[in-house]
Amino acid sequence: MTGQSKPATARSTAVRQAPTLRALIPSAFLPCMVYETANGAIAPVIALTALDLHASPGMAGFMLALLGIGQVLGDLPAASLADRIGDRRAMILAAIVASFALLGCLFASSLIVLGASLLVLGICTAVFYLARQSYMTEIVPVGLRARAMSTLAGSHRVGLFIGPFIGAAAIGVGGLRAAYVVAIVATTSSAIIVGIVSNLADEDDGSLAVRGGFSGREILAAHRRMLATLGVGILAVGMVRAARQTVLPLWAHHVGLGAAQTSLIFGIASAADMALFYPSGKVMDRFGRLAVAVPAMLVLGLAMTVLPLTTDAVSVTVVAVVMSLGNGIGAGIMMTIGADVAPVSGRTRFLSMWRVMSDSGNAAGPVLVSVGALLWSLAAGIVMIGLVGVVAAGTLTAWAPRYSAYATPRSVRATRLRLAAEQAGGHDSG
Repeated sequence: MTGQSKPATARSTAVRQAPTLRALIPSAFLPCMVYETANGAIAPVIALTALDLHASPGMAGFMLALLGIGQVLGDLPAASLADRIGDRRAMILAAIVASFALLGCLFASSLIVLGASLLVLGICTAVFYLARQSYMTEIVPVGLRARAMSTLAGSHRVGLFIGPFIGAAAIGVGGLRAAYVVAIVATTSSAIIVGIVSNLADEDDGSLAVRGGFSGREILAAHRRMLATLGVGILAVGMVRAARQTVLPLWAHHVGLGAAQTSLIFGIASAADMALFYPSGKVMDRFGRLAVAVPAMLVLGLAMTVLPLTTDAVSVTVVAVVMSLGNGIGAGIMMTIGADVAPVSGRTRFLSMWRVMSDSGNAAGPVLVSVGALLWSLAAGIVMIGLVGVVAAGTLTAWAPRYSAYATPRSVRATRLRLAAEQAGGHDSG
């Protein structure tokens, strides 16, 4: 292993059979959509549950941040678990434990119980998604990579779209905590789906990945420069995206909207978010990753800075939709760039570190909002995190071309020409 990572381009030649997006539906997209339905159902009510337990707005934001903190804590162990028991078994285990964590949220009578349950739920989410991302990074050919990753991200968004509407209906019947019942059904269902559907190849024979062989310390040493530069941009992206889930319910509560209204606003915004995942992947495959990453961060960040100017359900909904459009433009960008730069050997451990950067942002984003709310005001916290989106756009522009062979239109064309020449040379020599 070298001291500096290079863009990985030859990985797809080791794949037995190049899959289509349709072939990935039952083994990858469907279970992730169902699992994310659980997150969509509870996203609008976590902060409201904390407020119901007499938390301040700042503390309610911190409760949401515990999901991200749990993901950070779970990322590195997730790699070891997936390498040891296989991707599919790791997903099943994560979904089952997540169901019990959601039971804790359902019956939580204190902020301590709620916080502990959310922390465990975050750990389970880290395991679930690392296992599926690792599998797809190996089996999907590079020419289809962005579309596959954006479709995986799109399956998350479909779940986030469905979840709030089902959650709102459940809240109307059974009260605020009924949303957690919806989530329990969804996580349990995802475990069943993963258990009965086979992957496109047998992961247990070790053919899909070079598992083990390198310690986390060795992977970190080999890629420390990339993680300290491009990884910071990914961290900033995670901050803005995670904060979007925090600031919307908190600001909706601030202007006097109820739980059911907030859930409906989430659902409407998620529809805009969900609609763009495939076009996003197609643009990334053709014109490079920055063609969508930079506009996504600028739209999301700047729209977020406008949110404190809203005063009613209509204006909050309009800004929420614009924020979701920005988020949807960049569907799958973090997973796609991670797949671009991941090494063949020790891939799962590298992706776990990559997810540490993005999930650290997921944890830090709501914390930044909380700090701003505690020190100044909720509006100040929202504006602060919105400006991080502008920082993320600049950081990705500066560093993505140095590590990804598919960052810009020029590098995409150059890489395709080089690979075509290498393939033609291989046929000539044969």
